[in-house]
Amino acid sequence: MTARFGYLLPTRERVMEGRPAAAPLLDLAVRAEAIGFDSVWIGDSLIDRPRHEPLTMLAAAAARTRRVTLGTAVLLPMLRNPVLLAHQAATVDQISGGRLVLGIGISNDTPGIRAEFEAAGVPFEKRVGRVIEGMALCKALWTGNKVDWNGRWRLEGATIGPVPHRAGGPPIWMGGSSPGSVQRAGKYYDGWFPISTPPAKFGEMWAEVMTVARAAGREPGAIVGAIYLTICIDEDRARAEERIGAFLESYYPGRGALMKRLQAWYAGPKAGAIAWLSAYVAAGVGHFILRFPGDHERHMDAIAEIRTAVTG
Repeated sequence: MTARFGYLLPTRERVMEGRPAAAPLLDLAVRAEAIGFDSVWIGDSLIDRPRHEPLTMLAAAAARTRRVTLGTAVLLPMLRNPVLLAHQAATVDQISGGRLVLGIGISNDTPGIRAEFEAAGVPFEKRVGRVIEGMALCKALWTGNKVDWNGRWRLEGATIGPVPHRAGGPPIWMGGSSPGSVQRAGKYYDGWFPISTPPAKFGEMWAEVMTVARAAGREPGAIVGAIYLTICIDEDRARAEERIGAFLESYYPGRGALMKRLQAWYAGPKAGAIAWLSAYVAAGVGHFILRFPGDHERHMDAIAEIRTAVTG
């Protein structure tokens, strides 16, 4: 299998560092495209882990790039009105010429996430139903046909314009590694997109996604298996692992040690990175989204050097 490689823009990190200027971030997106990355991604958060609003930044990245896929890793659609989200996503897809992918998530139950829901005026409970219905409404609006809807949202003969550049709208990848996420990915969406799941576990759950898709009468080969991973390449393994720990603590204040235990990550030389990433390809990963703990240009160059050895 030939895997594709994506790069996560450090929007969260730059805000934490007090360096939120957009231009340097967009320069990183341009650089990623120039050295051969297949995609560029941006995370999402309102007040829990503040960062640039992803669809707005992706619109700017779309204007600065020509080839790379542009995606959200991951968007929390239940925090947004789906009619507005459908309109925003359609516009970004038009700007990019059909390069948008919506990675979406349900979110974990943490105090910070609950605060985001409260701030957005959205009930935390029944969020799964809001996501499923909201994305179904987006897809209906993306057809360009008049939409009548009588659910959480009510529409009569509604249309949006423009519709997305890509027929049917942007692909939707379901984030998360819970059994429910696996079910939703197999039944409804165009990809499955967990974060930091070990290769063997990914393989087991990916097989379940395929089983669910077949049972739903879908073509499993049309679904993308993706994964979001943190990687630090350094010939000094101890230094690399120390950097991973410091990065996770800064990214998840007070929970860094826990995240280090729960998330799959790699810290060490290039040879080990090749073996680690190759294990994911063997398990079914078709698209990597990589998060780097600093030194972004150096890490991009390192991945560009080793990707052929991973993809074959």
